[in-house]
Amino acid sequence: MKRPAVPPALRAVALDVVLALFIAVMQVQGTVARVAVDGAKHPLSDFGNLGYVLLALSGLVLTVRRRWPVAMFVTTALASLVYYGLDLPDGPGWLGLFVALYTLTSYGDGRRSLVVAGVGTAVLTVGWLVAATDIEPRAAIGWVFFRIGASVMSAALGESVRSRRVIAAEAQRRADLAERTREEEARARVDAERLRIAREVHDTVAHAIAIINVQAGVTAHVLDKRPEVAREALATIEQTSSRALREMRAILGVLRDDTDGRVPYPGLGQIDELAAKARDAGLDIKIEEVSAAAPLPSAVGSAAYRIVQESITNVIRHVGPTRVTVALNPGIDVLEIRVTDEGRRIRAGDGFAVRPSGHGAEKPAKPGRGILGMRERCRLLGGELDAAATPEGGFEVTARLPLAPIGSVR
Repeated sequence: MKRPAVPPALRAVALDVVLALFIAVMQVQGTVARVAVDGAKHPLSDFGNLGYVLLALSGLVLTVRRRWPVAMFVTTALASLVYYGLDLPDGPGWLGLFVALYTLTSYGDGRRSLVVAGVGTAVLTVGWLVAATDIEPRAAIGWVFFRIGASVMSAALGESVRSRRVIAAEAQRRADLAERTREEEARARVDAERLRIAREVHDTVAHAIAIINVQAGVTAHVLDKRPEVAREALATIEQTSSRALREMRAILGVLRDDTDGRVPYPGLGQIDELAAKARDAGLDIKIEEVSAAAPLPSAVGSAAYRIVQESITNVIRHVGPTRVTVALNPGIDVLEIRVTDEGRRIRAGDGFAVRPSGHGAEKPAKPGRGILGMRERCRLLGGELDAAATPEGGFEVTARLPLAPIGSVR
């Protein structure tokens, strides 16, 4: 049968009681034995057995040494001063005092405990030396210096133990803090990866659905009258959905252990393909691209692609067929991206006129995640993004991405 565990506090009290009884018995018995051999000027029974009382008191008071270390030390110090001041027989009556000094500095609060121990030892030194002025034989004064030295050593030992305990506790605290920091960093990385996946899924799905929606509308409109146009629209839907599925597999591949079927994340090299899909959706899109002096970092290229993709998706969803200009201007330190549309077109007589789009038609639409996601991509790379209506009635998205990004966006 397993025995119940003893609480640490109760075990400490029991140990202190045993120690106190042991010290009290040792002091009384040791002094009695020495008196029996060497004799004494004033036996322990003088002054109403005061010697026995002082020796027992300075030992038994150690019972409360952990709870009241200062009061315990003061009690043992006063008992020692009275004992040797009355010229009672010398013996191991200093055991309790040494334990009291050790306890005071070991379980105290550092500086204040050292001050109390120092002042107490100084007072005891003076009292012992005064009491030993007429000691006989004179060689016995060596025991006085022994008590002084042992008191200093007891205090120093207790302070050393306390310092090691404090250092160990601080090391443990730092280790716990480091462990919590590692856990918080791990959670932050998980949150960042979750946000990245959500952002990629949004961009991929939103763009594909916008194009599929347009092409599905075209198919429904011309299915009976112009079946060849309907077939082209259905082919575009098939290609768009297939590409979206491939990108989704690549994005969600990080959630699997295997790497089968993964494809590289899209970059600026796929801008022409993106523009072709946008033309199929009815946009008159023009790419103005300046060749970069050096290859762009993959994080910058991927973010630029997603920003252009999301901007085109917003035009398809909120404006419809219009003219869009995509300008890519890689400088020395910054890649500048500008996507401008001319706004929604309306019939005016025999031609077309431009009506302000605002990416929201006649009534302001509820803000979506598109522009917020683009702005977040720029901020993660240390860049910035502006999105606002143009004076001509269109809408313009401008992004500036540092070519030496502070983060990474895939």
